[in-house]
Amino acid sequence: MPESDVPFPERVYEIVARIPSGRATTYGAIARALGNPRGAREVGWALSGVPEGSQLPCHRVVDREGRLSGGWAFGHPEIMAGRLEDEGVPFLEQYRVDLSIAFWDPSVEDDTQQLGLF
Repeated sequence: MPESDVPFPERVYEIVARIPSGRATTYGAIARALGNPRGAREVGWALSGVPEGSQLPCHRVVDREGRLSGGWAFGHPEIMAGRLEDEGVPFLEQYRVDLSIAFWDPSVEDDTQQLGLF
């Protein structure tokens, strides 16, 4: 099936599945990688519809400032923060990821080129 025929949520899930442990990306970065630079909110809506029991690492997606904007999907932001901390993701302050260290850009193929992108 050509990429254009794949539903937007499925394309979002494909990217989220690739986010490495110990890293985080943003709704906007996912939208840009999908060719929709103003589609961050659409990415959020897609993630709000992830099927129950999914193994997707949705906790690795934060807002453009590194804030755990999806934290309530886990019951409370502490749960999302705990998962990220368990993976070694650094924080600037409570519920705010240090994207200068942990940012993963889904549009960059070679992960060795990822550090210091944000």
